[in-house]
Amino acid sequence: MKRILIIGNTGAGKTTFAHELSEKISLPIVHLDKLYWCGHWEHRSKEEFDELLWAELEKSEWIIDGNYNRTLPRRLEFCDTVFFFDFSPLVCLWGITKRVIKNYGKTRHDMGGDCPEYFDKNKIELYKNLFKYNKNNRGRYYEMLKKSQAEVVVFRKRKDVKRYLKNNRLS
Repeated sequence: MKRILIIGNTGAGKTTFAHELSEKISLPIVHLDKLYWCGHWEHRSKEEFDELLWAELEKSEWIIDGNYNRTLPRRLEFCDTVFFFDFSPLVCLWGITKRVIKNYGKTRHDMGGDCPEYFDKNKIELYKNLFKYNKNNRGRYYEMLKKSQAEVVVFRKRKDVKRYLKNNRLS
C-alpha cells in the first residue's frame, strides 16, 4: 500500500481513518478539501484544483481522502488500494453532526482556506446530499471499483474500520 484512496459519504469518518492509517504506515495525507477550498468558503477553479491534484497523483506515496466524483476515475488509475466507506446515511448524519458541533466556528485541519464549521444553509444542502449519496453514487462507485486494478476494502460499519486497523499488519 503506497497510493491509497479513501472514499465514501460525507461524515463517514474518511479523514479520521486517513490519519489513523497514516500514523500506522507513515504515508502523507492529501485532503481533497484542502486542495479545493481557499479564501472564505471560496473554491479553486476546476483547472487549478486539477493541477494541484495531478501533481499529488504523480508522487510515489500518498493517502488521498475525499470524493470529488469528477476526479475519481483519474485517481483510480494511480492508486493501489481503495477504502470505500459504504455506510448508511444515518451513520453519516451522526458523523457530520458530531463534526460540526466539535469544530463549530473553527476551520478544520483538513480544510483549505478559512472555512469554519456552522449550521447554515450550506450545511442544510450538505445534509440533503448526504441522504442522496448512496442512490446517486453507490452503484457507479462499485462499477468503477470492479474495473480498477486496485485492492478494494469496503467498510459497511464503523466497527469494521476499527477491526481493520486493529487486526491488520500495516507496516
